[in-house]
Amino acid sequence: MESLDTTILNTAVPTISQALGVTALSMKSVLASYTLSLAVFIPISGWVADRFGTRRVFAAAIGLFALGSFLCGLTSNIHLLVACRILQGCGGAMMVPVGRLTLVRTFPKSELVRAMSFVAIPGLIGPMLGPLAGGLIVAYLPWRAIFFLNIPVGIAGLVLVYLHLPDYRGAESKPLDWLGLILFGSGIALLSYVLEIFGEHTLGPSEILGLLGISLALIFGYGLHAVHTAYPLLQLDLFRIRTFAAAVSGSFFTRLGIGGVPFLLPLLYQLGLGLTPVQSGLLIMPQAAAAMSTKFLMPKVLDRFGYRTVLISNTVVLGILLMLFATIRHGTPIWLIVLQAFCYGALTSTQYTSMNTLVYADVPTERASNASSIASTMQQLSISFGVAAAGLTTVFFVPARLGGDAGAVTQGLHRAFLALGIFTLLSTVVFVRLRPQDGANETHQKDIHLG
Repeated sequence: MESLDTTILNTAVPTISQALGVTALSMKSVLASYTLSLAVFIPISGWVADRFGTRRVFAAAIGLFALGSFLCGLTSNIHLLVACRILQGCGGAMMVPVGRLTLVRTFPKSELVRAMSFVAIPGLIGPMLGPLAGGLIVAYLPWRAIFFLNIPVGIAGLVLVYLHLPDYRGAESKPLDWLGLILFGSGIALLSYVLEIFGEHTLGPSEILGLLGISLALIFGYGLHAVHTAYPLLQLDLFRIRTFAAAVSGSFFTRLGIGGVPFLLPLLYQLGLGLTPVQSGLLIMPQAAAAMSTKFLMPKVLDRFGYRTVLISNTVVLGILLMLFATIRHGTPIWLIVLQAFCYGALTSTQYTSMNTLVYADVPTERASNASSIASTMQQLSISFGVAAAGLTTVFFVPARLGGDAGAVTQGLHRAFLALGIFTLLSTVVFVRLRPQDGANETHQKDIHLG
């Protein structure tokens, strides 16, 4: 439901922006507000799951997400839409980490790669069908149907949770770190807001620097608080585990580069090349098809080459492929665009599965809930920043005065892809710290490797 919602919305950005009377680039606030909401509320997901149980929390999350979707479909301006997307994010914040936590507590580490790969396949149906569904909806139905589509999916999800989801709880109920939640949540929210208003140039340099300083001070304040409290919101000492630190930080920096691609590609296809939403959706579908096909191969690939080799080589190729998107223009053969999309989908699937499973390789089972909270928080935060970075680079390379010039828009988007590709290449250095044997206990047990 989450992936279907996001991919449909990405495809429909130009149509919704026209209906609401705003520019297409302004719609990045609708995309970023959702992922930001996830980043703010995900940190408490582990505590909530331990306190109330995975089944109850997951069911409540689905219900809240469906309610937020219904309200999104009733909005009439972009500000209300952003507010309702934040409500959606409150529900979505519990889905991914609680789902992963359930898997980690159900399967032994030797089966975790295979389990996560298999479970991820149904979730990829959304990215595969979403672009085409989004194009068909905006072409033949009111754009509000995009959000109403989540309601029957949510109802089906609630039934499946009731029938099948295990109910795991923590061994002991620890107090919630309210001060940590306030410091971390407000710091992250303000930081994302600074990125958004910087791209829209609504404040001067001094105001921007002031808000940036406050957000960083809040985040730094949380770091000091976490060291001196018995039960911190996020247990930062987990970063002493090398595999956990590499997976989380590598995921963050890699997603900064590739996180904006779902926002940029529809703009390139529709505004730059003049394609219809349906055509744009069809060109994005091969990414999800490739991602689904590679999930079956991941256990063998990781077992044969190891996490270090896979992550370093895959990140390099991803960066190069991002830059190759800058070659797409009028006259580019459709088969070549489809081939690039297929390769990109396969590589991103490999990247995500590798990083998501490496997180838990050396984390003790009793700390899995906090590890899931940290990993999911950083993942969603990087996606939010990735969208913001894509918006910033696009605004920088595509001035507003050239917005109606398809050639200028295409050229500007090409430069944005080049910039994001270079950043992705630089993120490779995060995985160099890994050792060849790291993550080996995804196939057999071994000792924890610290710092």
